[in-house]
Amino acid sequence: MAPRHVDHLLIGGGVAAAACAQTLREEGAEGSILVVGREPDPPYNRPPLSKGYLQGQEDRASALFQPDGWWGEQEIELLERTSAMKLDPGERVVTLSTKEEVRFGSALIATGANVRRLRAGGGELDGIHYLRAFGNADAIRADGSEGSRVVLIGGSYLGCEVAASLTSAFGCECSIVMLEEVTFGPAFGREVGGFFQRTLEDHGVKVHGGDELDRFEGADGRVRRVVTKGGLELECDCVVIGAGVMPDVMLARAAGLELGESGGVRCSSRLETSAPGIYAAGDMCEYDSVLHGRRLRVEHLDVALEQGKTAALNMIGRDVPHDTVPYFFSDLADWASMEYVGPGSGEPLIRGSLEDGDFTAFYRDGGRVTAALTVGRSDDLEHARRFIREGATPEAESLADPDGDLASL
Repeated sequence: MAPRHVDHLLIGGGVAAAACAQTLREEGAEGSILVVGREPDPPYNRPPLSKGYLQGQEDRASALFQPDGWWGEQEIELLERTSAMKLDPGERVVTLSTKEEVRFGSALIATGANVRRLRAGGGELDGIHYLRAFGNADAIRADGSEGSRVVLIGGSYLGCEVAASLTSAFGCECSIVMLEEVTFGPAFGREVGGFFQRTLEDHGVKVHGGDELDRFEGADGRVRRVVTKGGLELECDCVVIGAGVMPDVMLARAAGLELGESGGVRCSSRLETSAPGIYAAGDMCEYDSVLHGRRLRVEHLDVALEQGKTAALNMIGRDVPHDTVPYFFSDLADWASMEYVGPGSGEPLIRGSLEDGDFTAFYRDGGRVTAALTVGRSDDLEHARRFIREGATPEAESLADPDGDLASL
C-alpha cells in the first residue's frame, strides 16, 4: 500500500507539537496536520504533575493543552498511543508503530525527554517512583496521601516541588537527599538556593545535602529504607526520584540527523535540523541562539511552547530565528514561587530582600545581565528580558536599588 500524504507531520505528543499545530492553523496553514504521540492522553502541561494535580487541586482536564473537541474543530488529526518507529529524511516518509507509512511535506520532531533512572540496589522494589506522566502522579499521590514518610532523591525542581506538594497537601514527612550542598545550588548559586532550602526546612522538609544514594532496602517487596553513601539511613513508605532527564533522540539518531554536544538534535537558529524541512522543538532541541551567541538546549514547558511556535512559522516559510528569552517558573506549594529568565551564568546581584522573600537576583557576567530570578517581583522580569536582549550592562548600584527605576537603566 502506498504511503498516505500529510502536509505537516508533528512527531511527539507534548506541548511543543501542540503549540506548533495551533500556530500553523492560526497563521493560515490550510494543509493537513498530523500529530503522532505515544502517550494515552492528548497533549497536556506537565508542571501540574508535581504541583496542583499531585495535590489533588487540579484534574486532568485542566492540564490539557486544549479541550478534547478542539483538535477536530481545527481539522488536526491526533494519533495517541502511537510512536514513530522509523524516519527517512530523504524520502520524507515515517513508519508508525501501527505499521502505517506516512509521507510528509514538512515535519517537526518533538519527542521530548525520558527520565534518568538510577542504578542502585533495591531499585526494583515497589514504592519507588519517577514522575513524568499522569499515571506517575496518580501513583505518588496514592502512596503519599496519608501522611507517609517520603524520601525525595534530587534537590532541583522536581524533588523540591514534590516535597512541598506532599507536605502541604497531605502532611507527609518528606526528606530530600541530594548531591548538591544547597537546593538549586548548581542553577542559582548558594545564596539564592539557600532561600529555597530555608523555605522548605521552615515547613518541615528535611534536607540532606552533599550526599548520594547508595541503595534501597525493603520488606515484603516494598521499599522501607533509603541508605546513602554517607551512611545516612532514612525510613520511608515511598521514594520519588528526580535525577533529571535525557533527551529522546533515538528516532533522530537512527534517521542520521546531526546531534549536538549536549545530546540534543542540533538545529539552526530557525530550529531546522540537518535535514532540510525537518525541525525540532522542546527538550531534545539544541539550537543556535541568536540572543546568547551559543548553542542552547533548555528543558521547560514554556521553552517548548515558544519553540513549537517558531518551528510552525518556519514550516510555512516565514524564515524567522528563535529569539525568545527562555522563561521558567516553579512553585513550592503556596510557600514560595519563582520566575526565571535566562539561562545565564555569573554572580547574582540581589535587588530586594532574601529574608522577606521579596527579591530579584540579576546574574551578571562581565557586567552584562545574562539571567534573572525573582520571587515576588514579577515586574522586574520584563526589564531583565530587555537587558538580556540588548546585552545591557546596567550599573550595579542602580540595579540593586529596590526602589530604583529599572526602566531608566
